[in-house]
Amino acid sequence: MTHLWVRAEQRPNEDRVGLTPEGAKTLLAAGIKVTVEESSVRAIPLQGYIDAGCEIAPENSWPGAPADAIIFGLKELPEDGTPLPHRHIMFGHAFKGQHSGKALLERFKAGGGTLYDLEYLVDETGRRVAAFGYWAGYAGAAVTLKSWAAQQRGELCGPVGVYPGKDALLSDLGAELDALNMDRPTAIVIGALGRVGTGAADLCEAMGVAVTKWDMAETASGGPFPEILAHDLFLNCIFARPGTPVFVPREALSADRKLTAIGDVACDPDSDYNPVPVYDRATTWEAPALRVAENPVLDVMAIDNLPSMLPVESSEDYAAQLLPSLLTLTDLNSGVWGRAKATFLEHLPE
Repeated sequence: MTHLWVRAEQRPNEDRVGLTPEGAKTLLAAGIKVTVEESSVRAIPLQGYIDAGCEIAPENSWPGAPADAIIFGLKELPEDGTPLPHRHIMFGHAFKGQHSGKALLERFKAGGGTLYDLEYLVDETGRRVAAFGYWAGYAGAAVTLKSWAAQQRGELCGPVGVYPGKDALLSDLGAELDALNMDRPTAIVIGALGRVGTGAADLCEAMGVAVTKWDMAETASGGPFPEILAHDLFLNCIFARPGTPVFVPREALSADRKLTAIGDVACDPDSDYNPVPVYDRATTWEAPALRVAENPVLDVMAIDNLPSMLPVESSEDYAAQLLPSLLTLTDLNSGVWGRAKATFLEHLPE
């Protein structure tokens, strides 16, 4: 019997989960065994999984799971160097030359396990079957607006945290903007037709922020793009890849500009193709904004786990997208799983 083991997340500020109790019930009905670890942080309570009929295991007990169990989590494993003998489903961040990714692949090689990377679960056309993009854009736009609001108070954006739901986020952010007693800023979103850009634009519009929406057609010229500098906020929702134009070059730091806050939701500062090369590292929940220029100021928000700010909505959305693929776990040699395994084998160290 196919056995899916849902592990607790061990990364700080990570309350999401990739399977809801309703999804677990569907898998059980399809003949797939589901074990769910206890978790001190998971946004969806354990009782729902108990009621669905899942087996329950202690938190972080997955290393001792049966050898045939498929371990399912979202974010990275602890970097302890131990061999990995199981099959794992997660975001490995291991196929683009990342230093930590190389170490992870060595662990799989040492243990004989397999990584089915969630980023590389794709259909026949190469499109990802599930993504957190919408809520990344939504939360990213919110933190960028918080950064702008802090600037108006003569401050740098302070720590951010988890919200119980989007209504709480909108209420908090709306109150912060209203307290300024100023007109709302203007924003430009690049990648507006995608999931990430749609989320970013929706948050801005919910806050009364006028949004200019650009996608591939508007950036096909390759730049420069003075229109970006004419907005208060720029939200980059395009993932870096060969051929991506530079949207905000380094010379923009000293240029005459209205732009004072960038939300790099794609957050790929280490990439050779980074379209926002004015910063060199991701920001954090504790320090969300990195100041890269003064007079006028320019702050960059580049948090790499933004959907975790809204763990309930993002979990439910992502789990619904992924469930049809989880239902095919009984055949790991074809479909999305076969393609993901082929990608893993292609990158496995010799």
